[in-house]
Amino acid sequence: MVTKEHYEEMLRAVPLRVTRPRVAVLEAVGMHPHADADTLIGAVRAELGSVSKQAVYDVLGALVEANLVRRIEPSGSPARYESRVGDNHHHVVCRSCGDIADVDCALGAAPCLHASNDHGFTIDEAEVIYWGTCPACAAKRLLNEQEPTSTRSDK
Repeated sequence: MVTKEHYEEMLRAVPLRVTRPRVAVLEAVGMHPHADADTLIGAVRAELGSVSKQAVYDVLGALVEANLVRRIEPSGSPARYESRVGDNHHHVVCRSCGDIADVDCALGAAPCLHASNDHGFTIDEAEVIYWGTCPACAAKRLLNEQEPTSTRSDK
Protein backbone atom coordinates (compact mmCIF):
# COMPACT_ATOMS: atom_id res chain seq x y z
CA MET A 1 0.00 0.00 0.00
CA VAL A 2 1.27 3.45 -0.92
CA THR A 3 1.39 5.89 1.99
CA LYS A 4 0.92 9.66 2.13
CA GLU A 5 4.63 9.89 2.93
CA HIS A 6 5.42 8.16 -0.37
CA TYR A 7 3.30 10.70 -2.26
CA GLU A 8 5.06 13.50 -0.40
CA GLU A 9 8.45 12.05 -1.43
CA MET A 10 7.27 11.83 -5.06
CA LEU A 11 6.34 15.52 -5.00
CA ARG A 12 9.64 16.56 -3.45
CA ALA A 13 11.59 14.52 -6.02
CA VAL A 14 10.21 16.42 -9.06
CA PRO A 15 10.38 19.05 -7.17
CA LEU A 16 6.91 20.31 -6.35
CA ARG A 17 5.84 21.83 -3.06
CA VAL A 18 4.01 19.34 -0.87
CA THR A 19 0.41 20.48 -0.30
CA ARG A 20 -2.64 18.65 1.00
CA PRO A 21 -4.47 18.98 -2.36
CA ARG A 22 -1.49 17.58 -4.31
CA VAL A 23 -1.14 14.62 -1.95
CA ALA A 24 -4.92 14.03 -2.05
CA VAL A 25 -5.01 14.11 -5.86
CA LEU A 26 -2.04 11.70 -6.13
CA GLU A 27 -3.78 9.40 -3.68
CA ALA A 28 -7.08 9.62 -5.60
CA VAL A 29 -5.39 8.85 -8.93
CA GLY A 30 -3.63 5.88 -7.33
CA MET A 31 -6.89 4.55 -5.89
CA HIS A 32 -8.96 5.18 -9.03
CA PRO A 33 -6.89 4.26 -12.10
CA HIS A 34 -8.24 5.68 -15.36
CA ALA A 35 -10.68 7.96 -13.53
CA ASP A 36 -12.01 11.15 -15.05
CA ALA A 37 -11.60 14.51 -13.32
CA ASP A 38 -15.11 14.48 -11.82
CA THR A 39 -14.43 11.14 -10.10
CA LEU A 40 -11.12 12.45 -8.79
CA ILE A 41 -12.75 15.67 -7.57
CA GLY A 42 -15.25 13.57 -5.60
CA ALA A 43 -12.47 11.48 -4.07
CA VAL A 44 -10.42 14.56 -3.15
CA ARG A 45 -13.46 16.24 -1.59
CA ALA A 46 -14.17 13.09 0.43
CA GLU A 47 -10.60 13.30 1.76
CA LEU A 48 -10.21 17.07 2.27
CA GLY A 49 -13.72 18.44 2.46
CA SER A 50 -14.18 21.61 0.46
CA VAL A 51 -11.88 21.98 -2.54
CA SER A 52 -12.69 23.71 -5.80
CA LYS A 53 -12.87 21.93 -9.14
CA GLN A 54 -10.34 24.41 -10.49
CA ALA A 55 -7.88 23.53 -7.71
CA VAL A 56 -8.09 19.83 -8.63
CA TYR A 57 -7.70 20.62 -12.34
CA ASP A 58 -4.68 22.81 -11.54
CA VAL A 59 -3.10 20.05 -9.45
CA LEU A 60 -3.76 17.47 -12.19
CA GLY A 61 -2.09 19.76 -14.72
CA ALA A 62 0.96 20.20 -12.49
CA LEU A 63 1.20 16.46 -11.83
CA VAL A 64 0.95 15.64 -15.55
CA GLU A 65 3.61 18.24 -16.35
CA ALA A 66 5.86 16.76 -13.63
CA ASN A 67 5.27 13.25 -15.10
CA LEU A 68 3.78 11.94 -11.85
CA VAL A 69 0.41 11.36 -13.51
CA ARG A 70 -0.45 10.45 -17.10
CA ARG A 71 -3.43 11.93 -18.92
CA ILE A 72 -5.08 9.74 -21.53
CA GLU A 73 -7.86 10.85 -23.87
CA PRO A 74 -9.76 7.98 -25.48
CA SER A 75 -11.97 9.18 -28.33
CA GLY A 76 -15.46 10.10 -27.16
CA SER A 77 -14.45 10.06 -23.50
CA PRO A 78 -13.40 12.75 -21.06
CA ALA A 79 -9.71 12.82 -20.18
CA ARG A 80 -8.69 10.09 -17.76
CA TYR A 81 -5.77 10.05 -15.34
CA GLU A 82 -3.50 7.29 -14.12
CA SER A 83 -0.44 6.95 -11.93
CA ARG A 84 1.29 4.40 -14.14
CA VAL A 85 3.85 6.57 -15.94
CA GLY A 86 7.15 6.09 -17.70
CA ASP A 87 6.64 2.64 -19.21
CA ASN A 88 4.82 3.47 -22.48
CA HIS A 89 2.00 0.99 -21.86
CA HIS A 90 -1.24 1.07 -23.82
CA HIS A 91 -4.96 0.72 -23.06
CA VAL A 92 -8.00 -1.32 -23.99
CA VAL A 93 -11.36 0.48 -23.85
CA CYS A 94 -14.84 -1.06 -23.74
CA ARG A 95 -17.10 0.44 -26.39
CA SER A 96 -20.18 -0.23 -24.23
CA CYS A 97 -19.35 0.94 -20.70
CA GLY A 98 -16.10 2.85 -21.22
CA ASP A 99 -14.10 0.69 -18.82
CA ILE A 100 -10.34 1.00 -19.40
CA ALA A 101 -7.56 -1.47 -18.63
CA ASP A 102 -3.80 -1.33 -19.07
CA VAL A 103 -2.08 -3.35 -21.79
CA ASP A 104 1.67 -3.79 -21.60
CA CYS A 105 3.86 -2.49 -24.41
CA ALA A 106 3.30 -4.29 -27.72
CA LEU A 107 6.96 -5.08 -28.44
CA GLY A 108 8.86 -4.29 -25.25
CA ALA A 109 10.98 -1.14 -25.11
CA ALA A 110 9.56 2.29 -25.85
CA PRO A 111 8.29 3.41 -28.26
CA CYS A 112 6.84 -0.13 -28.72
CA LEU A 113 5.96 0.47 -32.34
CA HIS A 114 8.05 1.75 -35.19
CA ALA A 115 6.56 4.23 -37.63
CA SER A 116 6.79 3.33 -41.30
CA ASN A 117 7.94 6.92 -41.92
CA ASP A 118 9.11 9.07 -39.02
CA HIS A 119 9.25 12.24 -41.19
CA GLY A 120 12.50 13.19 -39.43
CA PHE A 121 10.99 13.08 -35.94
CA THR A 122 12.80 11.44 -33.05
CA ILE A 123 9.98 9.25 -31.78
CA ASP A 124 10.05 8.45 -28.07
CA GLU A 125 6.51 7.23 -27.45
CA ALA A 126 3.71 5.40 -29.24
CA GLU A 127 0.14 5.51 -28.01
CA VAL A 128 -2.14 2.62 -28.88
CA ILE A 129 -5.75 2.23 -27.81
CA TYR A 130 -7.41 -1.12 -28.38
CA TRP A 131 -11.20 -0.96 -28.60
CA GLY A 132 -13.58 -3.79 -27.85
CA THR A 133 -16.12 -5.14 -25.37
CA CYS A 134 -15.22 -5.92 -21.76
CA PRO A 135 -16.17 -9.32 -20.28
CA ALA A 136 -19.03 -7.84 -18.20
CA CYS A 137 -20.65 -6.14 -21.19
CA ALA A 138 -20.13 -9.22 -23.38
CA ALA A 139 -21.84 -11.40 -20.76
CA LYS A 140 -24.70 -8.90 -20.43
CA ARG A 141 -25.14 -8.82 -24.23
CA LEU A 142 -25.13 -12.63 -24.39
CA LEU A 143 -27.70 -12.83 -21.59
CA ASN A 144 -29.95 -10.32 -23.38
CA GLU A 145 -29.66 -12.28 -26.64
CA GLN A 146 -30.66 -15.50 -24.88
CA GLU A 147 -33.60 -13.92 -23.03
CA PRO A 148 -36.99 -14.30 -24.77
CA THR A 149 -38.16 -10.99 -26.24
CA SER A 150 -41.40 -10.99 -24.25
CA THR A 151 -39.59 -11.07 -20.87
CA ARG A 152 -37.07 -8.30 -21.58
CA SER A 153 -37.65 -5.10 -19.67
CA ASP A 154 -37.06 -1.67 -21.19
CA LYS A 155 -33.60 -0.42 -20.30
